[in-house]
Amino acid sequence: MSTLQNSSFLFPKSPPKPKKTQTRIKSSHNFLDLKPESKPETLSIDIQYHEPRLKPSCYDAVVIGCGPSGLRLAEQASGRGLKVCCIDPDPLMGWPNNYGSWVDEFEAMGLGDCLDHTWPLASVVIDDGRRKDLDRPYGRVARGRLKRRLMEGCVKNGVRFHKAKAWALEHGEFRSKISCSDGSGITTSLVVDASGFSSPFITYDKLRNCGYQIAHGILAEVDSHPFALDTMLLMDWRDSYLDNEPNLRPSNAKCPTFLYAMPFSSNLIFLEETSLVARPILAYDEVKKRMVARLRHAGIRVRRVIEDEKCVIVMGGPLPTIPQNVMAMGGNSGLVHPASGYMVARALRYAPVVADAMTECLGSTRMIRGKAMYTKLWNSLWSREMKREREFYRFGMETLLRLDLEGTRRFFDAFFELDPYYWEGYMASRLSMKEIAELSISLFGHASALTKLDIATKCPLPFAQMVWNLAAEIV
Repeated sequence: MSTLQNSSFLFPKSPPKPKKTQTRIKSSHNFLDLKPESKPETLSIDIQYHEPRLKPSCYDAVVIGCGPSGLRLAEQASGRGLKVCCIDPDPLMGWPNNYGSWVDEFEAMGLGDCLDHTWPLASVVIDDGRRKDLDRPYGRVARGRLKRRLMEGCVKNGVRFHKAKAWALEHGEFRSKISCSDGSGITTSLVVDASGFSSPFITYDKLRNCGYQIAHGILAEVDSHPFALDTMLLMDWRDSYLDNEPNLRPSNAKCPTFLYAMPFSSNLIFLEETSLVARPILAYDEVKKRMVARLRHAGIRVRRVIEDEKCVIVMGGPLPTIPQNVMAMGGNSGLVHPASGYMVARALRYAPVVADAMTECLGSTRMIRGKAMYTKLWNSLWSREMKREREFYRFGMETLLRLDLEGTRRFFDAFFELDPYYWEGYMASRLSMKEIAELSISLFGHASALTKLDIATKCPLPFAQMVWNLAAEIV
């Protein structure tokens, strides 16, 4: 990690003029006028469907949703001998959003081959004069490859799929019935909801005072761009792009956004303007306006928009009621990192842990059902120690919510000066309570006087709330 004062990356020159060709696609700074040319592809895999007309049978577990979290859990649970069914409106439809991950996290799970492009370095640009180079490889998840791998594992293990929406749940003492949009009903010993944060089936007993991350991204063919091909741009907090857009500067100073970029070649790049966390959520139109201004300032002219995406991530807030008669997995389970928005790698990592607990309850040698089963399952995902750790991550989010652009810059300037063990562990939610305390002390030591003042003056209430919640957990 280093701080560079002079770099063409920080001060990009005007892009070179494109070479003359017989036919030329018109390029534009305002890419919003361009329509995306591709849509998520449907996988070509032979899967077994649930047959509602046949004699009713009870599954060990039904997973609602075929996103990464749901499919990974279905694959792991069925591989342990459980009878599993997945409910989804279109089980074979590809995932629409791009996912990025640190390479070591996917390799540790044996999923390194599910990254379709990797960068040996990542970079965080603080402002026009400061940049942090992170010596940690980053990769883009190959969405189709990962889904195919998980689906094929499910098929091999006998998972059945039902093409419908889960409409309503009816719980008995040891069985639950799922009513579906096609009028059918499916009976199961365990319901796992992996359908996302907006699910109506997961209940909360505390106020959901969440933060919101929102982003607009495009996979685009461009005339050129100023980014090094061996470096993934994790965050770019510069605001010099607003010199010609003074009307956007006040809102960005108060609620800043950053650029996230994955350059694949000199003409192909994924670009995303992101509001890290805000409450209330930053207006989507504001995010897009800033992105247009940023690309114009950088001299990036878009020829084609291959894909575009609107990404909204709900962060922080309380955990769901624990236990309850539905198990959650993914975005509605509290696994989203409260201060970064990362979740996919963590959900994939914890699926085997939850699958082990499911097998203990539902396997042939044990018969744990009802409340005792759901208690065991929720505790496998959220032990008392993990709940306490999450309170520190929530405090991180609440701190970021109270920082303006300058405060955010100072915070990340100090954060990425930490020993990589700590910032890497923090972003992966794998630090112990002792290590989180060590990180906090080190961060405060690296922080500037103004950052310390920010924490002291803007964060007493979140700190008090964290201490209260920690005390409640201990009691």
